[in-house]
Amino acid sequence: MKTLEASSDIIGIVDVIEQLCGIQVDDRKLYLLEHRFGELMREASFSNYAELARRAREDRELQQQIVERITTRETLFFRDGSPFQALQHKLLPEIIDARSTTRNPKRLRLWSAACSSGQEPYSLAITLRELLPDVDRWDIQILASDISSTAIAQAKQGAYSEHEISRGLSPAQLNRYFRKEGSLWRVNDNLRSMIRFEERNFLQPFTSVGMFDVVFCRNLAIYFSDTNRKDLFHRIANQMVDDGLLFIGAQEYHADMSQRYTMEQHCRATVYRPKKHFL
Repeated sequence: MKTLEASSDIIGIVDVIEQLCGIQVDDRKLYLLEHRFGELMREASFSNYAELARRAREDRELQQQIVERITTRETLFFRDGSPFQALQHKLLPEIIDARSTTRNPKRLRLWSAACSSGQEPYSLAITLRELLPDVDRWDIQILASDISSTAIAQAKQGAYSEHEISRGLSPAQLNRYFRKEGSLWRVNDNLRSMIRFEERNFLQPFTSVGMFDVVFCRNLAIYFSDTNRKDLFHRIANQMVDDGLLFIGAQEYHADMSQRYTMEQHCRATVYRPKKHFL
């Protein structure tokens, strides 16, 4: 297969991708275009990427197809482990203690900002159920959002293959929170009821999302430009309570966080808190 070069033919669709969803496709990742868009190019009989870019600027359905094909949906239950351990054993108990004398001592809001096919928000729901014996008496809501309509549809269904449930879940968690339906394992209703799923483009304003105690935004901004990445984390900070917690991906660029957040280490996990006084 011929290696793609950053020609004017390619630059147009690269620009469209970044405008649609913030993802930067640099010279090292141009091979993704052939891998992700080859079938689309053949089905629509586009002769080159410039033609695809021109059509995409006017066709909303084509824009959605581009987003679906370029976004990565690699995930698993309790991915990386340590953030969930830090939440369960230290950080959530501290938040709960701090809220105990407030008007809403049993209210918690969490956001899985790039939820993919749902493993992360369901992992958060399991963490809360294992921490709080009376969790059904709490006012808890987990917002799970993603730019991909396909990912959101799968997350809502909460049905996973043997391979998917084997990645991250213990046998006890599988038996407690899932039920077997044919060849799939489906999330129990007591988990699904804790989560609200929403299709959301992270380049757009965060209107009506509310304020959050905990935000997971992992392995999303790593694909953004410096400007879009810094803007994203700035806007997330505006949606967090003063003592809120932000988790980002283990390989993400921590220097972007220094002006708006303070960094802490707990249970081998790195967590960020929004600065109370930011100019």
